[in-house]
Amino acid sequence: IMMHKLTNLIYDDMKPAFGVTEPGAIAFAVATARSNTEGPVKAVKVALNSGMYKNAFTCGIPNSSRFGNLYAAALGAVAARADLGLESLTYITPEDDEKAAAMVESGLVDVWMDHIGSDITIDATCETDTDSCTVSIRGSHTHIVSIIKNGEHLFEEEETASSDDDTAAAEIHRYSLRDIIDYVSSVDIDEISFIHTAFDMNLALLDEGLSSERAVIAHRFYEMNGNTLISENPLSTAQLLCNCAIEARVLGLSRPAMSITGSGAHGIIATMPLYAYFKSAMDEDDDELLLRATALSYLICMYIKEYSGKLSAFCGCGIAAVTGMACGLTYLMGGRYDEIAQTILNMSAGITGMICDGGNHGCAMKGIVATDAAFRAAELAMMNTGIPGIHGINGLSPEDTMRNMGLIASPGMVETEGTIVQIMSDK
Repeated sequence: IMMHKLTNLIYDDMKPAFGVTEPGAIAFAVATARSNTEGPVKAVKVALNSGMYKNAFTCGIPNSSRFGNLYAAALGAVAARADLGLESLTYITPEDDEKAAAMVESGLVDVWMDHIGSDITIDATCETDTDSCTVSIRGSHTHIVSIIKNGEHLFEEEETASSDDDTAAAEIHRYSLRDIIDYVSSVDIDEISFIHTAFDMNLALLDEGLSSERAVIAHRFYEMNGNTLISENPLSTAQLLCNCAIEARVLGLSRPAMSITGSGAHGIIATMPLYAYFKSAMDEDDDELLLRATALSYLICMYIKEYSGKLSAFCGCGIAAVTGMACGLTYLMGGRYDEIAQTILNMSAGITGMICDGGNHGCAMKGIVATDAAFRAAELAMMNTGIPGIHGINGLSPEDTMRNMGLIASPGMVETEGTIVQIMSDK
């Protein structure tokens, strides 16, 4: 069956991600290098761009009591499964965790930041007595461009071949906001019914958070929502569903999230508040409107992210994903082009500039602020109220506004990235 190109973009971009994406990607790269070596591992060396290094710095790792770059790399050498991609850490055992810790404590693992930049780069080397293999990843978390073993190229992507990400960027920016809204309003609902899987997966992660003693914010929001999952307060319900799932994810609890633009937290924030609003504030049983609103949320997120870069000094969840979600909220509230365009202006004027200091427990706090901003932006837009395009970094068209939001991150906040990493490293 021929699907619309925008449907294909969403379908190809939605992927399960187990644990935060960056530790998974580091483990995947090391595991791939390890799979091409024989004998006991003598050294693991990983060079990362600033965004990768920062995002995994104090990040929880699934099935592990540890966190951060060194342990993710060590687990890649010990037991991660390269064939599982971003879910490479799914089958880690407590014994594996201790082996990886012993490697780190013995000084066998070295991970460093080799440059500041928002484009993903990983160069992972695994060394044994007889072999040395380096796996290089560029552009997206699992996009291997070369594998070199003992000086011999086992795999080399041709320079001329554009990555899937380049194609996606070119594709999404061919559409205007009006085109995107026309698509989500008219696409055959069966064509986007696969979006249900995102809700199923993210709700299961939410349940994992609520059943864990480590997820402290989740329990507070559950109390604040009247000790119920879905209350009559849409914002309170959205804060619980969204940020409980984000907290569970950054703590490394053992359920995947459905990622968008390579990020599970983006995927959570782009979907869960919409589900919360639909269940809390709308009387409908038919969730067709929810699926259409979520498709809009995803596409706006992708539109901004393709300008900002995959990993940058600003919080993609709190800017790109939440702007998409705010547009989805407006759509659920009955808004269409004019109201959605105003929502984008309200979000741009408000929350752009929130920093990213890695994938960590603080992401839940950023999600709380972002969710509140989205509800305010959408409610004001529905009252034909907000910040005009002449002000600040807002643009004179929605497309310009989204581009400007992205430019603030890259190239705009490159020096900020260095400062953030320095502060984290100094601790």
